[in-house]
Amino acid sequence: MRRFRWWWGALVLACVAVLAGFFVFFGSESRPGQPFPRQGPPGRGPLTIVSMGDSTVSGEGAGAYTPDTDGRNGDWCHRSSAAFVQKVRIPGVSARVNLGCSGAPAAQVALGDAKQWGERSQAAQLADVVKDHRVSAVVIAVGANDDPKFSAQVSECFKAWFSSDGPSCNVALKETWKSKVDAMVPKVANAVGDVKKVLADAGYVPADYQLILQSYATPVGPDIPADLQSLNGCPFRTDDLQWISTTGISTLSAGIKQAATQSGARFLDLARAGENHEACSGGANPASEWFTRLTLHLNDLTQVDRATHALQESFHPNAAGHAAIADCLTDFLTTQKGNASCLAGPGGKLHAVPEPVS
Repeated sequence: MRRFRWWWGALVLACVAVLAGFFVFFGSESRPGQPFPRQGPPGRGPLTIVSMGDSTVSGEGAGAYTPDTDGRNGDWCHRSSAAFVQKVRIPGVSARVNLGCSGAPAAQVALGDAKQWGERSQAAQLADVVKDHRVSAVVIAVGANDDPKFSAQVSECFKAWFSSDGPSCNVALKETWKSKVDAMVPKVANAVGDVKKVLADAGYVPADYQLILQSYATPVGPDIPADLQSLNGCPFRTDDLQWISTTGISTLSAGIKQAATQSGARFLDLARAGENHEACSGGANPASEWFTRLTLHLNDLTQVDRATHALQESFHPNAAGHAAIADCLTDFLTTQKGNASCLAGPGGKLHAVPEPVS
């Protein structure tokens, strides 16, 4: 009888050791009171990817906007069915929710009272989403509408093109751009922190989902035909285009990366994602371009409530651009660790190239 008890006890200990090794290897975790490791996000509903942020997320420039975000009741968030979140393909993910809103600052992504085009906090909207969705990934792009006011800077460069005798817009930006980006960083980090808080309050732990903070792609570059450096396409001075596509966008990306580090998010750098596909880069054939040229909706000029938004789509990723970004994001989400940059592979398709480990 004693020999049997000893053999049985040894067998139990061996099984426990094997199971412990299994769970350590696969990175599973359990909580007090949970006899088994978690099987993905908590709650009920479809496995879901959520996108949050500003126009580069909502789908501004891609067209096919939902009627409720195309000016109805003053809502100009311009959420598109062609936005990149709708094109990401991850095994098991069957639902996609786009909370992005054109022009949104970090404060509207964060918890609080800030609104954009009448819409409440995106983090508060996320709290509603998790009630009937199991969120496996959240992708955020925000910050350009805060202190950098990127759209306003593009407008200033547009004005500089008209006044050929005046200074280029990058002359003033060289003095202030870095400080503007530095002031943006804590606002973006706070917004990401609020997203994490919403998920934590819903019972999520960090291992339940991926949190991505991505930067912005360069919409225009300096190597465009001279006849398109006009109202026919991209009315900017060459030196301004050079500054925007190098120092301007790289400094902004560095600030976004800093916010990602501070908030514990993975960072996906899109600064070079649009190389050779910028607005006007295709010359007479714009089919290869991933960004809209100067876009004016003439019909909107006849309607008082739409006239001020007639140029809103200009210099944003188009449907092809969003599809390309989706390729990179899909690649990035499957790695599940580290930072990366969206770069074109041999066939021209965007891939998430891992950041070198220092």
